[in-house]
Amino acid sequence: MDMENKIIEKLVEMDQKIDSIQNELSTKPSRDEVLTEFDRQGVILQRLDQERIFTLERIKPIEADVAHMKVVLHIA
Repeated sequence: MDMENKIIEKLVEMDQKIDSIQNELSTKPSRDEVLTEFDRQGVILQRLDQERIFTLERIKPIEADVAHMKVVLHIA
């Protein structure tokens, strides 16, 4: 009888562990959700990198103009 009780206790314990694992897994994002978020962030980073490149290219002529104006105004 005592052995049967231990087996029943173990079965109940295992059932509770399985339930807790299922609950934990249900709250975690799926692999597809994680990959989708990584893709979204990758697109954002790519756009920011392109904006940075365009900004740097646009600043070059402005810097050249400023350097020329400094010479004309005898600031540099």
